[in-house]
Order: sequence, then C-alpha cells, then structure tokens
Amino acid sequence: MNHTPIINRFRIMGLLEGGSLLVLLFIAMPMKYWLDIPEAVSVVGALHGFLFVVYLFFIAYMTYKIRWSLIWPASAVIVAFIPFGNIILDSYIKKSSLVN
Repeated sequence: MNHTPIINRFRIMGLLEGGSLLVLLFIAMPMKYWLDIPEAVSVVGALHGFLFVVYLFFIAYMTYKIRWSLIWPASAVIVAFIPFGNIILDSYIKKSSLVN
C-alpha cells in the first residue's frame, strides 16, 4: 500500500508545529520580554499548544496506520521539543524508504 499521501500530511503537520515553536521562541518571547507585549506569547502559545496536540494525534495515527517502528514515533515526539527539530526529522523521513 502506498503511504506517501499520509506521510506527506504528517510532514506538513510537523513543519507547522515546528514553525509555531520557532515563532514562539524567536518572535513572541522577545516581544514579551524586550518590548513588553505579553499578548504575543498568549496568542502564539495557544496556537502552538493546539498544533502540538494535533501533531501528537498525527504521530499516533501514523504509528497505527503504517505500522511505524518505535524509533519513528519516539523521534517525532522528541524533536517537537527541539528548535528546528522537525525540519531535521523531515529530512530524515524524505531520505528514508517511507516516502516513494
């Protein structure tokens, strides 16, 4: 069975979640502490939290649907906490045999 469309949706979700982390860390947090605009963290933080939860559901779905080995979902969860981590994971997914 061709899992490429499912994997591509997961990759997009990972990049969205990773991008929201970068916006939170490198735009909203400096706005809060340097420019005294705490609302930036409130808005971006809520969006990032929502995307993170959706990302976790995507990981669970992918693990079930394509029978991922344990290394892939564990890696996906770990990189969600590392800035630029999802970009690195995306490159590994592209290089792997998961994508045709």
